[in-house]
Amino acid sequence: MDAIPASDLKNILHSKRANLYYLEHCRVLVSGGRVEYVTDAGKRNLYWNIPIANTTSILLGTGTSVTQAAMRELAKAGVLVGFCGGGGTPLFSANEVDVEVAWMSPQSEYRSTEYLQAWVRFWFDDALRLHAAKQLQTYRMQRLQQAWNTRALREAGFTVDVERLQALVQQFGAKIAHAPDVSGLLTDEARLTKALFKLAVDAVDYGEFTRAKRGSGTDAANRFLDHGNYLGYGLGATATWVLGLPHGLAVLHGKTRRGGLVFDAADLIKDAVILPQAFLSAMRGDDEQQFRRQCIEALTRDESLDFIIDTLKAIASDTARRAEAPQARP
Repeated sequence: MDAIPASDLKNILHSKRANLYYLEHCRVLVSGGRVEYVTDAGKRNLYWNIPIANTTSILLGTGTSVTQAAMRELAKAGVLVGFCGGGGTPLFSANEVDVEVAWMSPQSEYRSTEYLQAWVRFWFDDALRLHAAKQLQTYRMQRLQQAWNTRALREAGFTVDVERLQALVQQFGAKIAHAPDVSGLLTDEARLTKALFKLAVDAVDYGEFTRAKRGSGTDAANRFLDHGNYLGYGLGATATWVLGLPHGLAVLHGKTRRGGLVFDAADLIKDAVILPQAFLSAMRGDDEQQFRRQCIEALTRDESLDFIIDTLKAIASDTARRAEAPQARP
């Protein structure tokens, strides 16, 4: 069978794509013109199709390999590929092993630079970059408040105290607005995250919980949080690639951290979607595959990638306008 030319692929917008893959113990290759992953089942090989035109990113875990032909087809379809450890964490890639978040991005000399030009228009100004970081955190909390107060989460068993949630949003909304610099904003973010963990623990009656450093958590919730966050990083990396924004142009996670913008983008949806699902799955006794499936379904249902892309576009446009209009500067 002849290979399917890139021109014949359905052009699905990245924000509308439904699939995000984590694969382990398999080979990714091209067979019959399609990208597939192959697993061993005793003396047989099982082939599973990857619908690349409807896929945002692929995480390749323990015991995986990918052929040059498969990478070529993935690049044509605009699918980001990242190599990671077992369970989806930590993430590294063949070309930048030391970088915590680094992706093999499809290359195209014809990609639009509209949002890159808007981003760099303000990025080198400390005050404007702080303004962009505050916007990022404001959008994050708005999304969080909306997502945690849905009927679907309540029916799943995540019954959050709405008054406590609203009080947290108001409290930290004021702190964000008056943060003097990025360091102060990061401190407030850390306190907010700690308070959200407490709120989530109480929502599912989890008991004692302490957020452990990546890879050192022994309880299910910590492991699921690590795993789920990297699914969020996959969407963050996809969103920045779609908009043509280099991962080093962070507004919150430091000017010197090469993958910082991916962290910034993922922050928009991690608390809203990943955090509650981690505690729900831990309470149900889900395994990693079940947790991952629930996360991907929730991310798709909530249109998380759409939200990340739209938010970054709004921040780029608004802050760039402030850079051009001195009277509107913060």
